[in-house]
Amino acid sequence: MNQLQHRKLIGIVTSTAMQKTVTVNVERTKIHPKYHKRYTVSKKYLAHDEQGTYKLGDKVMIEETRPMSARKRWKVIRTL
Repeated sequence: MNQLQHRKLIGIVTSTAMQKTVTVNVERTKIHPKYHKRYTVSKKYLAHDEQGTYKLGDKVMIEETRPMSARKRWKVIRTL
């Protein structure tokens, strides 16, 4: 049977104000299609943190999971 691969992203924890939830800012580098210049794009994800172990500024890996609330579809796997 095939094991389903979940997407994984690396980002920095920017908020721990909620219970069992952290906000993770993920930055990616893209290349402009016409001018071929590199630029960064950032996006914030809400990720599940059951024990509340991750602190502000931690570099973490998050993994896609089932929907846990209206906006929370990621969970924190580990610190890098």
